[in-house]
Amino acid sequence: MEYLTVFAAAAGAWIFGAIWYMVLSKPWMAAAGIATGPDGKPQVGGSALPFVLSAVAMVVVAGFMRHVFSMAGVTGIGDGILAGLGVGLFFISPWIMINNAYAGRTFKLTLIDGGYAVFGCAIIGAVLVVI
Repeated sequence: MEYLTVFAAAAGAWIFGAIWYMVLSKPWMAAAGIATGPDGKPQVGGSALPFVLSAVAMVVVAGFMRHVFSMAGVTGIGDGILAGLGVGLFFISPWIMINNAYAGRTFKLTLIDGGYAVFGCAIIGAVLVVI
């Protein structure tokens, strides 16, 4: 049952990410410096690898968050959401900021990617304690 919970939490965050980046696709591509064609679509190959890697990454994050939640006694939905927000805001987002700063990327990119980390982890936290 715990594996099912981890996969459900990962799927929730992954689906949220798809929606997040669809809504923010134009500002994200501009902030990331991705060239677009006249149709507004990126001029890069359409590999499925980023989607597969992001799904695997969500399983890893959800699995370890489940482990941490278990050790810390996080059981209620409010605590799960708050702990998830904390993981995204205080663990993942600072690393995104550091990577973007050294790469000379805009702070807007950090806000978009960091926002996904914060809210995606909150979703993982909620699902982990509800299922």
